[in-house]
Amino acid sequence: MDKEQILQAAAQIIRQNGFHATSMQDIARAVKLQKASLYHHFSGKQEILLMLLDQAIDFLTERVEPIVGQELPAEEKLRQAVRAYLEALSERKDLISVLLLEYRSLDPRSLARHIPRRDRFEQQWRKIIQEGVVSGEFSATDTALTARALLSVLNWTVTWYKPTGPLTIEQIADHAAGLFLNGLLCRK
Repeated sequence: MDKEQILQAAAQIIRQNGFHATSMQDIARAVKLQKASLYHHFSGKQEILLMLLDQAIDFLTERVEPIVGQELPAEEKLRQAVRAYLEALSERKDLISVLLLEYRSLDPRSLARHIPRRDRFEQQWRKIIQEGVVSGEFSATDTALTARALLSVLNWTVTWYKPTGPLTIEQIADHAAGLFLNGLLCRK
């Protein structure tokens, strides 16, 4: 049993039960280890949670960052980034759920370490929006607020999206990007 397998099991259990309701014994049982053996790999639940959050941020960054660096119009970058984000969410739902719903369970020291990583990820979205403002494609007056609003919409998808639902994740991504870029108002 390696660390990665333990982390995958932990992500699934934490997503299902919540961080505070998950014990080291629950994780050990899921991977068929003795609880003491689990402590050979991790110092405790806080370390597991922080490692899961790091993995999630790294996974999302790997998906979005290459898009940000492309020579494309900001609108196309935003559409591709939304799609990449939601596809990543659907691929690693347990891991991304832990990131989005359990980061508040970090102790103060771990949270202080996590926040700059999270902010760097958000900065990728701000960069796309700022490019669109500079090019005249977007009319956002506050790029930070705009990025947070978009990410808030995308983040909550993790709570309701089902692969067996009537729409694919790609269709949901295209709809979300279109709604965000075009708004609800009819232009006459």
